[in-house]
Amino acid sequence: MTEGYHAPVMLREVLRYLSPERGGLYFDGTLGGGGHSEGILRKGPAARVIGVDRDDEAVRAAQARLSGYGARVELVHGDYASAAESLREPLAGALLDLGVSSHQIDEERRGFSFRRGAPLDMRMSPEAGGRTAAELLNELPEAELADVFFHYGEERRGRRLAAEVVKRRASREFATADDLVAAMHGALGARVDAQDKARVFQAVRIAVNGELEQLERALPALRERLSAEGVFVVISYHSLEDRRVKAGFREWSRTCVCPPGLPVCACRGRSLGEELTRKVVRPSAEEVESNVRARSARLRAWRKAA
Repeated sequence: MTEGYHAPVMLREVLRYLSPERGGLYFDGTLGGGGHSEGILRKGPAARVIGVDRDDEAVRAAQARLSGYGARVELVHGDYASAAESLREPLAGALLDLGVSSHQIDEERRGFSFRRGAPLDMRMSPEAGGRTAAELLNELPEAELADVFFHYGEERRGRRLAAEVVKRRASREFATADDLVAAMHGALGARVDAQDKARVFQAVRIAVNGELEQLERALPALRERLSAEGVFVVISYHSLEDRRVKAGFREWSRTCVCPPGLPVCACRGRSLGEELTRKVVRPSAEEVESNVRARSARLRAWRKAA
């Protein structure tokens, strides 16, 4: 269960930027099966890790994998934004590997895929309760559904799809992936492909879990908790996440952030740090060949000023 739970994406690149051989405390906000945390602990004999995940199954898998590291590891069951905001000790480095783990996708009962018969759940932490994907599709007003499809799935035909969902749920509630796929065919036509499905299912998943709101909270919280020359690494898997990370890292790296035309600088007047990745870093061809789910990964790294 532990080794195959989720292959750590771009591990070599993550370790190169984080440099755990420096020692200190590292924050792994998206623990998964513990692969990145284990890499940090192996490369940094004096490093410690706080690993966080909303998914209780992930925490248990990581606990088994990292049991040999003793007091160097602290595991937290919860969301990474809240965990970041509650940190008190300065961090040598922070990592967010966003998105869904391979284990979550492969476990049909979790409802993250559009396989036939898969339940519409999609909650990262089902044990904590909260609204499922089915409940979201059955309860949201049409205008809010359209916003979900357009803003979180970048589906240009979001209004049409929302209208189709509302029409269908009036006679039978949505319960499985088949119901949402059928609505997509009804609204968008017979030529709905895997990419169309991926975009719409992604949109629903993001809405169910509040993923973008959590990222927007965590970015400044982790920046503030980095020690001098601490490094922040984020791996994202779609443009909605990557745009926020890119904008944050670039704004933090600017000397002046005053509005254009202001005669005198009235802002902080200094950069908070520097981007270590001028361009987004992609996984190697070899990694994608061995782990096809890494193909959409985009890594960015930032270092806090001394």
